[in-house]
Amino acid sequence: MAVTKIEPRIFKGARDFLPDEMIHREDIIKQMRAVFQKYGFEPIETPAIEYLNVLTGKYGEDADRLIYKLNYKTGTKDEAALHYDLTVPFSRVIAMHKDLTKPFRRYQIQPVWRADTPQPKQGRFREFYQCDIDAIGSKSMLVDAEIICIVNEILTALGFKGFLIRVNNRKVLNGFVQYMGLDESLTGEICRSIDKLDKMPMKEVVQELLSKNIPVENVVKLSEIFPPGADGKVGRITMAKAEELMKGIAIGEEGITELNQLFAYLGCMNIPKENFVFDMSLARGLDYYTGPIFETTLPSQPHIGSLTGGGRYDNLISSFSGVDTPAVGTTLGLDRIFSAMQQLGMLSKANTRTKILVTVFSKDTILNSLGLTSSLRNAGINAEIYHEPVKLKSQFSYADKKGIKYVAIIGEDEIKNGQVTIKDMITGEQKIYTNEELLKWASGI
Repeated sequence: MAVTKIEPRIFKGARDFLPDEMIHREDIIKQMRAVFQKYGFEPIETPAIEYLNVLTGKYGEDADRLIYKLNYKTGTKDEAALHYDLTVPFSRVIAMHKDLTKPFRRYQIQPVWRADTPQPKQGRFREFYQCDIDAIGSKSMLVDAEIICIVNEILTALGFKGFLIRVNNRKVLNGFVQYMGLDESLTGEICRSIDKLDKMPMKEVVQELLSKNIPVENVVKLSEIFPPGADGKVGRITMAKAEELMKGIAIGEEGITELNQLFAYLGCMNIPKENFVFDMSLARGLDYYTGPIFETTLPSQPHIGSLTGGGRYDNLISSFSGVDTPAVGTTLGLDRIFSAMQQLGMLSKANTRTKILVTVFSKDTILNSLGLTSSLRNAGINAEIYHEPVKLKSQFSYADKKGIKYVAIIGEDEIKNGQVTIKDMITGEQKIYTNEELLKWASGI
């Protein structure tokens, strides 16, 4: 029976990662995990599949359209979807596990799915990893400050220069909607448009608001307040100006108080002042935010978009539990961070984690090569054995192509003298070691 040939292809917006990419991605996650744990965050994991009604109605209309619905019991209460982010599933977990000790800090590193238009240069894909940290059970701005501190520490450790953590507060934006003379119910619509001010000129944002039937006399206030920037986009409003605008607007004044406290904590934590800034144009388009919000960008690489983003969401968990539970968190976008590091030339070549390739001199010496390989592995040293007794030239070529720096040679003379020859594939230099000397040397490479 003839086998039908299937064209190998990959779903648009998804990717394969080969070793030269996966090694770097694993290293990035390792650094993140170490910092998360240093600050007392514990790991959890949630299913990729959630009931559709768990996910919908939490993000806003624009985001809800990007949820990947599954063709499973469509139209019933059991209809399912792939999770859009990790925050809503985490909120469900908290509502279902009421006995967790609070404050509860969690980190979670998993893929999410969005039916979005792929933009590889911007690090935007349909399947991508989120690395989340969240803390629940405290209203203190110290929690928000610690999360911003973690972002700063991780990006610094990864080698990023010139990143900027933009900070705002949804309460200030709620106050600004009132300042514009609009009903609080329009806050979501206004925020989704304001959130685009760093991506498009003011006139386009104004046009978008007018298209949503926001009265022109109210929209004009938006363009009057935000100063024009040199590139046609808006400049930044100072904290002093924001405080002036919020005077007499209770929700706005509350947001200003929280921000002043937050910035005081950040200063105490010795985060460089050039690494964070108040930005009233930051809105974060998701509907569930209730307090401070923050997002990290690379001003010199605006096309990359945000590397991290998050904020406080004190009401989200109550939609599952019926009990108000303060919560704050952020996402560190592995794919955005990885794409940025690639584009900025921050990643060196890395095709393997193998330290030593043990060659096979002939079929008569296989056991000797296998014994050495086992000794290296038992000592915690990453080692491969070449499986076929082919010419050494071919084995050297394999090591060179794979990027293995050292090759161990055990020929008849080495076996007779209880020695091993090590060749450095970069310099070509060769050294002879006894088995004991070799293990001591190899433990330091």
